[in-house]
Amino acid sequence: MNKVNLAEKFSQFTEHWTPKIVGELNGQHVKLARLKGEFVWHKHDQEDELFFVVEGVLKIEFRDKTVTLHNGEFIVVPKGIEHKPVANEEVLVMLFEPATTLNTGNTENELTQHQLDRL
Repeated sequence: MNKVNLAEKFSQFTEHWTPKIVGELNGQHVKLARLKGEFVWHKHDQEDELFFVVEGVLKIEFRDKTVTLHNGEFIVVPKGIEHKPVANEEVLVMLFEPATTLNTGNTENELTQHQLDRL
């Protein structure tokens, strides 16, 4: 049982779109990621996904609307819902999702991370 300092963990990496595992509970991973630019349209058929903005402004595009998140706000994207994260400037996020969740969901491309680092 160790506490996690988010600023300390974020200082350990600079790359974008490469989530890092910082905790686990009940089959869920707690991940940190730096986001910048546009991600890919994707969905997770079996997993819900929580995006919590630690710092910055994150837009989550859906096919019928866009939700904008600021510091201290989060959204849960239900399984099966297609979405695309967009960060015009760098955003620091914490993600809560099942350990089986692939970052690009049903889309395989150069952003897909099959093995995540643990911090």
